[in-house]
Amino acid sequence: MSIDSIRFKSYNNVIDTLKCVGQQHLNINTVTSGDIWTIDLEKNTLFPLFHINPVNVTVGQNTRSFNFQLFVMNLVEPDSSNEQEVLSDCLEIMNDIIAVYKQGEILYAYDAAAGEEQRYFIDNDFTIEPFTEEYDNAVTGWVMSFAITVENELNSCIVPIDNTTICSK
Repeated sequence: MSIDSIRFKSYNNVIDTLKCVGQQHLNINTVTSGDIWTIDLEKNTLFPLFHINPVNVTVGQNTRSFNFQLFVMNLVEPDSSNEQEVLSDCLEIMNDIIAVYKQGEILYAYDAAAGEEQRYFIDNDFTIEPFTEEYDNAVTGWVMSFAITVENELNSCIVPIDNTTICSK
């Protein structure tokens, strides 16, 4: 595999990696992505649930930052007697996700001898906010903004475009 084939990550690569991190976490039962309103909170969803909500992408000369809202939630008893426990457990899962992106071996399987380097970068500090929602189920958990930065190449020489026509009018 060439170095460039893993160097520049697409949206699919970034989402699939986030999903894989959630699927490999032993305390997460369901991983979903998409608009926040598409979360299935019916009584048949397996909790805890990890949801990835794409927000936007910032494109720079050498980087792309994929910005997400990440949600981790679990069911709360009707009398809210387990709310503190649910919040504690979900916060630990959020912390685990940050840790995996900072130094997790499942994320950084690369061959330094072949010139490969780590390809996903995140900030150092995160604000994680609690939430409670009542649908068919009462759920509580945490949400955080999470930016994943990858290398980007703005190179017009590799754009699939017909250069035989001048477009400047």
